[in-house]
Amino acid sequence: QVQLQESGPGLVKPSQTLSLTCTVSGASIGTKPYYWSWIRQAPGKEREFVATITWSVGFTNYAGSVKGRFTISKDSAKNTVYLQMNSVKPEDTAVYYCAGRPAGSIGHYSTGSSYAYWGQGTQVTVSL
Repeated sequence: QVQLQESGPGLVKPSQTLSLTCTVSGASIGTKPYYWSWIRQAPGKEREFVATITWSVGFTNYAGSVKGRFTISKDSAKNTVYLQMNSVKPEDTAVYYCAGRPAGSIGHYSTGSSYAYWGQGTQVTVSL
C-alpha cells in the first residue's frame, strides 16, 4: 500500500521561499514507474496541477502559473519528493497535496483524477 505524508511550514510572506516535503512509503520513488506530483486546491476552486517528476530520469513538468518559481525534486535514498516554492504570491495559497500514479494510468498526469494515491494535504498560506 502506497502512503504519502506531506509536511511544510504553513504561513509565509509574499516573495519568500518555502519547501514542502512528501515522504513516500510502500513504493520506491526511484525505481517504481510512477509519476509523483504536487497538486493544490484553493478555497472555492478546482484542484490544480502544480508539478510532476518521474521515477527514473527525473522528467519534470510544471503548471504555467508556477514555472520558473517552483522546483520539484526527489531524493530516492530518502524516498522523498520535495517542492521548493520561491517568490511565493498570495494566489499560491492553497492546500498542497502530494500524489502518485502509476505510469500508463488512464488520463494525463496533469489531471488530478488520474492519481491513485494521495497524502492528507498541507496548508500553505501566503499573507502579510
